[in-house]
Amino acid sequence: MVHMSDVAARLGGPHMKGRLTMGVSYVERADADDATKAFYDRAEGTFEMVLNIFKVFGHTPELGAIFTDSVMAMLKDAKLEWKTKELLILKATHRNECQYCVVQHEAVSQRVGVTPAQIADLAGDRYKSSDLFTDGEKALLDLTVQIGADANRVSRDTWDRVKAHYTEPQIVEAAYVITQYIAISKFGDALGVGLEDVFLGGKPILEVAHHGS
Repeated sequence: MVHMSDVAARLGGPHMKGRLTMGVSYVERADADDATKAFYDRAEGTFEMVLNIFKVFGHTPELGAIFTDSVMAMLKDAKLEWKTKELLILKATHRNECQYCVVQHEAVSQRVGVTPAQIADLAGDRYKSSDLFTDGEKALLDLTVQIGADANRVSRDTWDRVKAHYTEPQIVEAAYVITQYIAISKFGDALGVGLEDVFLGGKPILEVAHHGS
């Protein structure tokens, strides 16, 4: 289970005070209809807070419930270890310059065993020569980069290296996580979802090119 209050407690210090200009409004609980309040209750029961991305989904609580279920299906050990999935999430969302995703998942990833040094080596192509990742992890990170660039042109070499280390169910889960978090990062940034106040502190390990200025 992901407790975002625990994740937020990892962050502190005067940094990243800006927010993206909102594309749509947040639906606050006081203004929510019964369906949205029920969605918020469910989300808060899982994450211990109503995140701003949930407040955007407050306009469409049925979609919000589907989104929450999908996130919870990904953020746990399953066919792939949660730790491995966090590497893919960080790589995918950092490539998309999603401050909201990177800040939260740097903290989440460290809770499940990713080290600050590993996070730092996800920047650019550093992972390729890093000794902090297995050959299998490097193959999945290459897959992440290529899916983000052009999913139709994943090379035979990349597929061969991925298949040498992972089963087909694991590959399906990896591809789902990669593509879903590419979508989540674009959805949040397109609608201007900003960091919650509890996350407005602490310099991230991975630099994000835009900070909502």
